[in-house]
Amino acid sequence: MAMASTLHSDRQPDKLRSLGIVALNGMFDEMDAVGVMRQAVAEILPGDVAIVSSFGADSVVLLHIAAQVDPSLPIYFLETGKHFPETLAYVEQLKKQLGLINVTAIHPAPHDLARFDPDGDLWETDPDSCCHIRKTEPLEPITEQFGGWVTGRKRFQTKERGVLPHFELTSDDRIKINPLAYFNDADVAAYKAEHDLPEHPLYSHGYKSIGCAPCTSVVAEGEDPRAGRWRGLNKKECGIHYDFSGAIASPMNAADKYSLFKDGTFVADPFRVWDETMVAGEARYAHVPLPVFLENREAFLANPHPLGLLVSPGDRVEDAEADLGRFVSIAIKFPAFTDGRGYSTARLLTERYQYANELRAVGDILQDQIPLMRRCGINAFVITHKPTREALIENRLPEVNIFYQPVGTSEVPVGTRPYLRRAS
Repeated sequence: MAMASTLHSDRQPDKLRSLGIVALNGMFDEMDAVGVMRQAVAEILPGDVAIVSSFGADSVVLLHIAAQVDPSLPIYFLETGKHFPETLAYVEQLKKQLGLINVTAIHPAPHDLARFDPDGDLWETDPDSCCHIRKTEPLEPITEQFGGWVTGRKRFQTKERGVLPHFELTSDDRIKINPLAYFNDADVAAYKAEHDLPEHPLYSHGYKSIGCAPCTSVVAEGEDPRAGRWRGLNKKECGIHYDFSGAIASPMNAADKYSLFKDGTFVADPFRVWDETMVAGEARYAHVPLPVFLENREAFLANPHPLGLLVSPGDRVEDAEADLGRFVSIAIKFPAFTDGRGYSTARLLTERYQYANELRAVGDILQDQIPLMRRCGINAFVITHKPTREALIENRLPEVNIFYQPVGTSEVPVGTRPYLRRAS
């Protein structure tokens, strides 16, 4: 009981809490799944724990255990908008059959979908970002309300989960409970049979691990049950889970995953790098190199999809002056820290042509440059340099208040040296 109150009131990392989790795993290591769930709900985190369920192929086991312990436990279903219709029907079936009275569907934010996935096909090019928008982001404010939450993860599912314990301490010092950690495939099947639990409607059709429809496929005989998730991609997790070995990234820290810094934080980037296989009339969410745009101008202007423009040193942005408003983002390339031509391009775009959409810097971007880039109108940055990422996260960029070259009309001379300007 003391552990629960301490954990929930103070989120700062503490070695004693980590030792407490080790102690919990030692105490309940041999306990069955129902016992682990009951201890978590009644003794460790009374009134302070929730369940997150995908209502997938094996979810019925965890939900049946929850119904035995407390059918009023809050259960959250991530309604990503990409589920099979059969999954949505299964949710309603289990609610009724198991007597679950506190199931809530949580949805992705409409403004995130409008910005990053307006056509609903982000999963095709960037499944990590799709999972982040549709799962991780909606779940975060829910998990913040509880001191712990229950998952249905099992050791046998992936190599990364092979050391999964019953209890974990998350990166923000909540407790994650895994009652089924030691279950294997045979245990799951036996439990379902013993309690006459209904299978997911797609299970008999070869879907052994079921997530969102676009990223789930049939599993062949003898294949790993999770082989049908994100088939062909180096991806095994959606991002809402990570284990104590650190093999799976923390779901609460998007800065570790994303490189686009905008509006004070690292965010998922809907844009991809242009490649020669893209078609001018069909491309979307790519930064088109300026020469490619000029060569295929009519086709790009007729293209109804969102596009960006890539301006590299030596390109004449003046040649696209009449069409700049067609682009929702313009990327200015800085091939080297010492190459300052991009600053002039930024000033042309913002001061002369009044470009007001996203203006991003790409390339060799270091923390010393960012205050200067912002001064020229750049408002987004693609960051790959680790110390610069850390400086942005910690808000410790260098301060520069006096400049040799004035920008705009608001800067005034400093003292008797008119070539020095103070930023407004």
